[in-house]
Amino acid sequence: MKRFFAIACVCGAFAAQAAEPVAPVQPNPSVIVVIDQAALRAAPRESAQQQVVLWQGDSLEVRGRKMDYLQVYDHRRERAGYVRASQVRPLSLQPQDATDLLAVVRFLRDTPGAEALGIGYTAAYLRAAPAKDIGAEAFDALGTMAERLARRASSNRSKANDAVIAAHLEVVAGYGVAVRSLEHDGRVQVCYDGDAFRRVLALPASAEQKARAALALTRQDCIDPELTPFDRAALDAWRADVLDRMPRTDLPEFLRNRVRMRTAAVWSSLAFERTRRGEPAAEAAARALQELTGVNRQELSEDDAYAYSDAAVRVGAIRWAAEPGPAHAPVGLAVVTAPGQPGETCIQLVDAKHAGNSPLLQRCTYGTVWANSARANAPGTALALAVQPLDGWREMWVFHRSADGWTVDVVPPAGDAPDIGYVEFAGWVPGGRKMLAAREVRSAGRFNQTFEVLDLETLAVEKHADKPASLSLFYRWQDPAWKGQTVSLR
Repeated sequence: MKRFFAIACVCGAFAAQAAEPVAPVQPNPSVIVVIDQAALRAAPRESAQQQVVLWQGDSLEVRGRKMDYLQVYDHRRERAGYVRASQVRPLSLQPQDATDLLAVVRFLRDTPGAEALGIGYTAAYLRAAPAKDIGAEAFDALGTMAERLARRASSNRSKANDAVIAAHLEVVAGYGVAVRSLEHDGRVQVCYDGDAFRRVLALPASAEQKARAALALTRQDCIDPELTPFDRAALDAWRADVLDRMPRTDLPEFLRNRVRMRTAAVWSSLAFERTRRGEPAAEAAARALQELTGVNRQELSEDDAYAYSDAAVRVGAIRWAAEPGPAHAPVGLAVVTAPGQPGETCIQLVDAKHAGNSPLLQRCTYGTVWANSARANAPGTALALAVQPLDGWREMWVFHRSADGWTVDVVPPAGDAPDIGYVEFAGWVPGGRKMLAAREVRSAGRFNQTFEVLDLETLAVEKHADKPASLSLFYRWQDPAWKGQTVSLR
């Protein structure tokens, strides 16, 4: 049994060692703990000193029995003692018992709170089963339970559960299941490293198993925020390749939707990264729009609403990369761009009389300037422009003339720290004093979508609603081109 604990990591070594000829050694029987906070005591009685607190999934070597207690040895903690027989279950590692172990794994696979126990049984199955019999099912179950445990650790809001979750993470770490902690916007995100899912992709597996593996490996919230732009671009390219290899025809509609939403989000990031490198991004942005459009909203579950909004905001932020430029030079108020300092783009506001070296106004930015988004009002007193400084975050720059001359104001999607979101021009209200805007943003983990009437002088929101039809000015004066292009009306 000691040999089992020495090699009990959830990796390919299980199958390889199962195929190697070994000497016929009779190991001591073993058991697995099935409840939390089981006591490992110094003697076979309830009043004896407690040596260690055991948790579900802990494996123990049996060395004897006294009354209602088993004399055991805990190899992970290197402690011996006694545990009640009712708190453990026998664990056979013989090949003929592998089928029974797999049956238990199937039962525990989708049982919330039993992840550590299920991973312990999966480890036992991978150790007991002949190499030729080990397929993708066991690794699919292992990855599913490991990811669910990591999600529980991330979403835990109760200090009373901290000790339980921490103990379960220690138990699965003893089986070689690795998790990592990432900090996103002041909170800690715990993520499974995905080793089991990578094995599912490498083995013959069903379309559903491969789709679950691909979705787990391409999670947006498990990307290290400390990655360099070069490494992030390489990771996104890998994520896109993993998703593109998924067979979609055999998937149920709800799972196909999840693959489409994740693919849309990934390709939106790729489009932004290509733009930043000066590479063509129209194809990537068009792919993101195509995947988002292909989502069947009638088959979206409540659990998928968040992922759909996330994908839509990311695609909405990058959509101008897929839009063609004007067929001819604009007449009247317009913008032209020119290189500034390294990494900068300078925006010049021009008209028929002010161009070249004498623009009406010039501002420079390190963001991506979508010059094809420029929209001027009829009197020629204002112009709206989309500028994207970050992946998934697009601002609206409003150039407008006041009594003191021309000025530019930046309208961000939200006033707090950047998360993801966009705000965009949606139309001009006749009279030259008001404009329409659409805004969609994720703030504090929640998505909010509004359609607004802005005062052109102060850019303050005069009226807003969650639907365009609820605002008479918006319903009447929304720009036809915006209505046909925006994703906010999905």
